[in-house]
Amino acid sequence: MSFSCTELRDLLTRTLTALPAHAEELRELDAALGDGDLGITVQAGSVAVVKAIGALPETASVSDVLLAAGKAFSTANPSTFAALIGGGLLAASKTVTGKEAVDKADVLAIGRALAGRITERGKSQVGDKTVLDALIPSLDTLDATSGSAGDMLAAMIAKSQEQVTATASLQSQKGRAAWVQERSIGHPDPGATAYLRFLEALDSALKG
Repeated sequence: MSFSCTELRDLLTRTLTALPAHAEELRELDAALGDGDLGITVQAGSVAVVKAIGALPETASVSDVLLAAGKAFSTANPSTFAALIGGGLLAASKTVTGKEAVDKADVLAIGRALAGRITERGKSQVGDKTVLDALIPSLDTLDATSGSAGDMLAAMIAKSQEQVTATASLQSQKGRAAWVQERSIGHPDPGATAYLRFLEALDSALKG
């Protein structure tokens, strides 16, 4: 698996153009646990990232793409999720400095850096009912899977779906969702769901 920077930009653009279609679903999930702003965050952030990476020169590197994406997502809407994802992308950009293409090892490094920054800044871990509950296990699955890009992505989606379903039985430990305590049980985590929808949109973009 290897994608040039141009191919990566095209994939991200098509993926993030499709992602706002899930804004209402994410708003409803988030409203059950918090303030309901996740749909707006994902919608505004996706639009901002598409615009930001589209404005980059053709000579932009993978690091430039991630840096632009992180800045755009974090400032598109003032929310904790935006800050965590944006900051994670900024950290991830440092793992691919100067690279003109990405392979499986690079994707893993990007994902691990993203998860690491979210863990650090959000003071959270797997089991706290956050995006990490889908993100980290899906990266472990990627690490253990071989085959085509489509095969590996399909495995990540299957694991993420399994994890999103599992979050419904957990009590939220972080953010506004923690305020509702045991009432958070029975609802899948919105952040983990947003990550799943991103992977699904990426799969559609890859097949398209």
